[in-house]
Amino acid sequence: MLPETLVVMSSPGSPNLIFPAVDSLQSGALDVGDGHTIQYEQCGNPAGLPVVVLHGGPASGCSPRMRQLFDPTLFRVVLFDQRGCGRSTPRGECAHNTTLELVADIERLRAHLGIGRWLVAGGSWGAALGVAYCAAHREACLGAVLRGIFLTGRDDLDWFFHAAPLAPEAWSRLTSFVPEAAHGRVGEWLFDAASGPDEALAVEAVRHWIAWEQALDSGQPQALPQLDDAATQAALDKYRVQAHYLRRECFLGEDELLRRAVGLFDLPVAIVHGRQDRVCRPSNALRLHEAIGGSRLKLVAGAGHNPFDAPMLAAFAGALAHFAAQGDFSGWADGDPA
Repeated sequence: MLPETLVVMSSPGSPNLIFPAVDSLQSGALDVGDGHTIQYEQCGNPAGLPVVVLHGGPASGCSPRMRQLFDPTLFRVVLFDQRGCGRSTPRGECAHNTTLELVADIERLRAHLGIGRWLVAGGSWGAALGVAYCAAHREACLGAVLRGIFLTGRDDLDWFFHAAPLAPEAWSRLTSFVPEAAHGRVGEWLFDAASGPDEALAVEAVRHWIAWEQALDSGQPQALPQLDDAATQAALDKYRVQAHYLRRECFLGEDELLRRAVGLFDLPVAIVHGRQDRVCRPSNALRLHEAIGGSRLKLVAGAGHNPFDAPMLAAFAGALAHFAAQGDFSGWADGDPA
């Protein structure tokens, strides 16, 4: 059952189920050491169930629209930009920027806000980071809602950067930009180009990377994005950090991530994944579900990787409402075919 406050709001394309827009209740900056400061905000109900939101990317940062994924009457929502991205400073910085340090930042933020235990919500890279955080700080976690599972390993990266049959026109354009000698390692070439000293090459690498991801996600060819000066710098900063993580399998890798996930057998965990997800394969969700004994899984028909696809919004909101009502996910997703 969906919460009554979930409403239909128009958006480009088709209407989506989404919660009403809310303002931030409080925001701040937290010095986490090593020259990094992370920006955070809280919204929703100050007396509600605390939930920390882990954005994807890596390095995508949070947006005001992410507030609308959560019922503002039920949840005290904490959003923050991870090291080197969004409003956190220094933006684009890769030094002292690893998964281990991000996990420590999440725990510092919880202590800073005086929250005893909280629900963890993350999508894509945020889901992987959520597993790492829950495994390291099980005592601080009420449960987790994980969406669009990214396992961080070489298989995921090879899939993403070589999924030519799913977007043939976009693949043709991408490989017309990448040197022919690098067609067998497109990801690695883009990582180097996007974070290298040749700024003109970096800008074009980032534009092609963005267009490829959008085409893969949507299944439709996408024009190269036109970026003004501010957007160009923001994209360069984002993809520099993202390349830093992806070339190192996000300092985890699939085997290590799943090994840590096994230890979450006694934590309430809901996994939601789009059946039409072309960016992160649905088989990722099945593997994580198998690793976390007692977890609940919903594969969402009609949804891809985009968290704002209407079926995904409904599934995500349903999982959150279920947990708010009974404190676990027992009975949620019963009868859903895997």
